[in-house]
Amino acid sequence: MTLQRMDNVGIIVEDLDAAVAFFTELGMEVEGRAQIEGLFADQAVGIDGVRSEMAMMRTPDGHGKLELAQYHAPAAVGDGSYAPPNTLGLHRVMFAVDDLDDTLARLRPHGAELVGEVARYKDIYRLCYLRGPSGILLALAEQIG
Repeated sequence: MTLQRMDNVGIIVEDLDAAVAFFTELGMEVEGRAQIEGLFADQAVGIDGVRSEMAMMRTPDGHGKLELAQYHAPAAVGDGSYAPPNTLGLHRVMFAVDDLDDTLARLRPHGAELVGEVARYKDIYRLCYLRGPSGILLALAEQIG
């Protein structure tokens, strides 16, 4: 048996509508939304009484997907603190964009904040890290050469 594919990356958010608006502005499309609850959900995540709402977002090419989820019960844990980029665990999600400056300008009204600065890697890429909804760490890359 071999791995078939990677289906999606799951991200827990505080405000699902705000996260959907952010990733829609980035250029992703909502593939579907659903309420998740019941025995299957409890069994799958190992928590009793799960009640959540999720939105599946896909990249324009249809290959990359994010599953955004907001837990209504039990409440999400953690304080959403902004761990630095060198923290162990899931690091960040990276997206290729056509125009980095335009993308940043469109995301700022949705709460995006640069972590450092826009940097240039040789004559190949312009790159940056930014925070999105619920402290999600993203990287954006614009190919320039």
